Amino acid sequence: MTPINILIVDDREENIIALEALLKRPDIRLFTTTSPNDALKIAWENQISIALVDVQMPEMDGFELVEMLKSNPRTKDIMVIFVTAISKESKYAVKGLGAGAVDYLYKPLDPYITSAKVDSFITLARQQAEILEKNEELQAYAIVVKNSADIICSVDAGNLRITTINPAVEQILGYKPTELIGKSIIDLAIDAEHDTLRKTLGGIIKDNLSFASFESQFNTFDKRSIWTNCRASYRNRMIFLNISDNSPQKSYQQQLIKSKEAAEYGKKVKETFLANMSHELRTPVNGIIGLTNMLRKSGVTEQQANLLEMMETSSRSLLGVINDVLDISKIEAGKFNIVRTPSNLREIVTMVHGLLKFNADEKDIDFTLQIDKDVPETLMVDSLRLNQILMNLLSNSIKFTSHGFVKLKVAVIQQFDHKAKLKFSVEDSGIGIPADRLSKIFESFEQAEDDTASKYGGTGLGLAIVKKLVELKGGELSVISEEGQGSEFSFTNWFNVADSPDVKLEPKKGKLLAPFVNIHVLVAEDNLINQFMLSKMLKDWNVTVDVADNGTSAIERLKENDYDMVLMDTHMPGLNGYQAARIIRMDFDEPKRSVPIISLSAAAYEHEHQEALSAGMNDVLPKPFEPHELHAKMVKLLNGGRRFKKVV
Repeated sequence: MTPINILIVDDREENIIALEALLKRPDIRLFTTTSPNDALKIAWENQISIALVDVQMPEMDGFELVEMLKSNPRTKDIMVIFVTAISKESKYAVKGLGAGAVDYLYKPLDPYITSAKVDSFITLARQQAEILEKNEELQAYAIVVKNSADIICSVDAGNLRITTINPAVEQILGYKPTELIGKSIIDLAIDAEHDTLRKTLGGIIKDNLSFASFESQFNTFDKRSIWTNCRASYRNRMIFLNISDNSPQKSYQQQLIKSKEAAEYGKKVKETFLANMSHELRTPVNGIIGLTNMLRKSGVTEQQANLLEMMETSSRSLLGVINDVLDISKIEAGKFNIVRTPSNLREIVTMVHGLLKFNADEKDIDFTLQIDKDVPETLMVDSLRLNQILMNLLSNSIKFTSHGFVKLKVAVIQQFDHKAKLKFSVEDSGIGIPADRLSKIFESFEQAEDDTASKYGGTGLGLAIVKKLVELKGGELSVISEEGQGSEFSFTNWFNVADSPDVKLEPKKGKLLAPFVNIHVLVAEDNLINQFMLSKMLKDWNVTVDVADNGTSAIERLKENDYDMVLMDTHMPGLNGYQAARIIRMDFDEPKRSVPIISLSAAAYEHEHQEALSAGMNDVLPKPFEPHELHAKMVKLLNGGRRFKKVV
């Protein structure tokens, strides 16, 4: 507690000592003097609350001293108590009170009366000090409110009318403060916000909230609408509001939302386009490859066989370009998954080397493979993606090397416990890459030179896919190259050592596939070439085939006949494959409801495969496919279903 300053002025020292003894206590700080002039100086330099002043003093009497104190703004609020031995007549009391005193003490002093009066004035002094402090705070708040950039107002909780409002309202809403006093705060909101604002303020009053924040739209004087952020506090039947203009932030947020929606729409359009493109391109490629296989089995001459081989090679080259574009899109969309399984790394690398050996031999390039003997035999690897990375890097090196060598090396960098860090490197003596293009070759559709595509062909996607796949697998890709001297591409990655590889027994290409016995299949396919190819393939396996060219026709056929299986294209005019599958699973009775359905779709996205399974299809076989892949899935579903059919 801050002590109260009390000044004692008396020309006799013994009177001062007596008063000091009477008043001395911890919550009081006493200042004493026998000189009125010194008293003025003490009062000026210290914040005196109470002064006990003797009336009769030689230099200056008490009345004169008090008049001087009251005439100075710094000392005018001192509460003066006259201490006197002169008559108690009213005229003297009136004179003292007129001079500014608040009370009298008469000598000889009664200790109890003196202490009681001083106590009461000490209490009064503390209250005055608190009031002064509050007034100063209020003045400071008033300055803040007056100069605030936000609208600050008080609203009567009974009728929601504005009682006070600061000048900022003119800057934000265009109204003068005097124009809004007595008006309802609800009327400032736009019409659509009236009920919401009334309900919000009612909830603040009902819940007696000391703080609440909400947004609202207000009309300006010139009939514009602005967004505001309102902060409210309820107390003593008044709502105090701080309202800031939130229009710039709201506009920015809305622009962000629109940009996000536009980006999502663009992404959806892109995915839809790529899905349709995938179907429209892969479907005819599937037909070409299938017809090529059929022609090869029809007893052709050696020259015709070579032509068919070139046709199939061209078709698979086209399919590779389609897959590259789709892979880039799936990676960018975050829909590309790495699936690791126990695999024999040596077999994967050796197979890739063997597949491209013919290309290198045609160009008379020395194509070598070097695998360190300490490379673990079985590792957890996404064999499909590792194959894709190596095929892209090696094909690239062979394409840009006209003489010399291409070398594939696999080495162990680190190994401990059940982990191994391997380095795969592809070195060549080709044309090399200019130093200023090294940073660009991994970007989509970029090549080392502007005329590279015209000289060597390609889309410029191979290295971009390699980089993204390596990074998805958690590895690092690097390149060292010198123009005219060749290049070395390498990537490193950690692999978990596995116990044994997955063994997949698949029929070799061209192997005679066993026929089925008493199997009736419905083919739902709108492409005429694929209809013909599938019908021919199934009939070669002794399967009875019916064909429907859309989903509606497939449903009608299934109503009329019993089938052991349905091969369903997902993209068909009218009722598509997904919709047809759902109708079969939901509207048909058993056993037709449970007929096995294989989706034969050119769709390349995983979510489309999942949609097929969600629609009720049993399995998915993406186009183009090999005959043995379809045969294997048919065997699995027919032998695993309740309607068993023997396969020989």
